[in-house]
Amino acid sequence: MTDPLFRTDPYLKSATGRVAAITPEGGIVPDRTVFYPKGGGQPGDSGRLRWDGGSCEIAGAVKGEGERIVLLPASGGPLPEPDAEIEMRLDWDRRHRFMRMHTALHLLSVVVPLPVTGGQIGYDKSRLDFDMPEVIHDRDFIQARLGQLVAADHPVTEEWITEDALDANPALVKTLAVRPPRGAGRIRLVRIGRADAPVDLQPCGGTHVRTTAEIGMFRIGKIESKGRSNRRISLTLDG
Repeated sequence: MTDPLFRTDPYLKSATGRVAAITPEGGIVPDRTVFYPKGGGQPGDSGRLRWDGGSCEIAGAVKGEGERIVLLPASGGPLPEPDAEIEMRLDWDRRHRFMRMHTALHLLSVVVPLPVTGGQIGYDKSRLDFDMPEVIHDRDFIQARLGQLVAADHPVTEEWITEDALDANPALVKTLAVRPPRGAGRIRLVRIGRADAPVDLQPCGGTHVRTTAEIGMFRIGKIESKGRSNRRISLTLDG
């Protein structure tokens, strides 16, 4: 398996490791990594890999077989040998923007307390789709209420529960199309707010900022109709 260092420290910008394997397609499987693999609507990280005698750009990261994470080199670049020691460096500005976006979308699901039918985290714009036959809040209300939650500087933490505990609390799962991965026996929850007064608590495997104030300034886009009962709300960051 690949040790996901980003899970315990999403602010880790670089680390060393070893090449556990090279896939037939030319992907690099490290024994540990700071690169988040594409999943849950969050893009895979990019950055750079260095080793004795070479380096390459990493265009993305994806989940491999089992617990492996595969780094995808930019086309045409050299590859390290298996068991080579490597230094990994994130494109930190890009990752941190995704962290801000991801946490903001969790808050958006609080302001609009309806089932989520889809979502996507992007560098310039992110979105959530809701099962919303009728618009329940206008854009100005969402902008103002989300702004209050951001400014309140709520802490963002994680905890783990068993799969049985999640089954006993199905309301924790807000997404209709994407279910938390199972098989490991436990589920990661991301909490916004204090334990005794949570603002939000839901399963999530992505990376997040430490507090809501770190999200910064943002703008809510227009509420778009994407079907009979589907509404899309987009969000962009200012800076």
